[in-house]
Amino acid sequence: MTLEEVVGCSSTEIKMETVREALEELLVAAQRQNCLTVGVYESAQLMNVDPDCVVLCVLATDEEDESDVALQIHFTLIQAFCCDIDINIVRVSGMRRLAQVLEEPISTDSNANEPRDLHCILVTNPQAEHLKLNEVGSYCKESRCRNQWVPSIALQER
Repeated sequence: MTLEEVVGCSSTEIKMETVREALEELLVAAQRQNCLTVGVYESAQLMNVDPDCVVLCVLATDEEDESDVALQIHFTLIQAFCCDIDINIVRVSGMRRLAQVLEEPISTDSNANEPRDLHCILVTNPQAEHLKLNEVGSYCKESRCRNQWVPSIALQER
């Protein structure tokens, strides 16, 4: 391995960690400001009614979700819609970490309440240019320049 490869690897890892942290902070801030739409169906409804208010689409899966054909079809349609109207999209793996970040229960609670569907999350707050939104948006833009239209981020459990 050359010095350039070693430096390149570590800078890529640092960049990914920075983007991962920015995404987590953005989701927490947006949730506090009531600027998150959670759920595939709820997200599709919002994008149908008011797509201009959406600034970021997060599509989340784990390995077991990869074989869910219906979910993958929903993702394909949502991605196409987002690309068509220029909404930044990011794919996330690590549903457990995502649930932790949003302080969501992972399974049905004692009152038989089902957990929310975290497979699709929209950030809706075009007025507040959150610093972390710019950071995640820049990552999405850089990825598109490398012909990776839907970049992926692996959330790390803590």
